[in-house]
Amino acid sequence: MKKKILITLILLSFLSCSIDDDNPTFYFEFIPIENIVIPETFEYGSVYTIEYSYFKHSTCHHFNDLFYEPFNNTRTVAVINRVYYEDTNVSCEELTDQIETRTFQFHVTTGYDSYVFKFWQGVNEEGEDEYLIIEVPVE
Repeated sequence: MKKKILITLILLSFLSCSIDDDNPTFYFEFIPIENIVIPETFEYGSVYTIEYSYFKHSTCHHFNDLFYEPFNNTRTVAVINRVYYEDTNVSCEELTDQIETRTFQFHVTTGYDSYVFKFWQGVNEEGEDEYLIIEVPVE
C-alpha cells in the first residue's frame, strides 16, 4: 500500500504542476478516515451509498479525491486532500474539530459472498499503515 500511495502522490504532483513551476502552490496528503456508515449486508445488483468522515486539518486542506483500489473482493479506501501552501496570498488557519462528511456509491455487481473494505486510518509508530476493516456479507 505504501508504494502505491507514494506512486499515486508522485503522479498527481507531476500532473498538477507545470515544468516551469519552481514554486508549487499545493501538495497532496492522505487524510485518515475517522468514521464510516455502511450497510450491514449487501444485495446483488444493488447500489449503496457509503458515508465516510475525516477531520479537516486546516483551511488550506481541501478534498481532492478518494483513493479507491479494488482487488478481488477487497476495497482499499483513503481520502486525498489538496493542501495549499501558506504564502502572501493564502493564510491558513489550523482547525481542531471540523469534520468533513462525504459519500461514494458502491455497486454490488460480482459474485462474491462478501466484500472487505479497508478504510485507511493513518500510520502507526512503526510506520505501518492502519485500517478500519469492515466485511459486509452479500445476500
